[in-house]
Amino acid sequence: MKYSLLITAMLSVLALSACEKKDTVVVPPAATTPAADASTTIVVPGPATPGPAGATGATGATGSTGTTGTTGSTGSTGGMGATGSTGATGDTGAKGDSGSTTIIVPPAEQKK
Repeated sequence: MKYSLLITAMLSVLALSACEKKDTVVVPPAATTPAADASTTIVVPGPATPGPAGATGATGATGSTGTTGTTGSTGSTGGMGATGSTGATGDTGAKGDSGSTTIIVPPAEQKK
């Protein structure tokens, strides 16, 4: 119920404000004077014949040295190196002792 009353009030405000008449003000144009007329031409005398050229000016001072630039970024990592060559063959070992005449025979496995 409270919303229907609010909506009704809003609609009546809109309806009444739409009927409001705006005031119109008409301003008559200003009277023009002959001096302000845009068609009046005023003649201005031009320059006389140009004179001789002036002397050359002195050389300007040398400019100051610029500031040092910023350091560059670090370079990328280098590529993988080549594989090394194979090493030399080692020395041959010393000759072993001669074997003894004793022969060891392991016993046969027993079955369970």
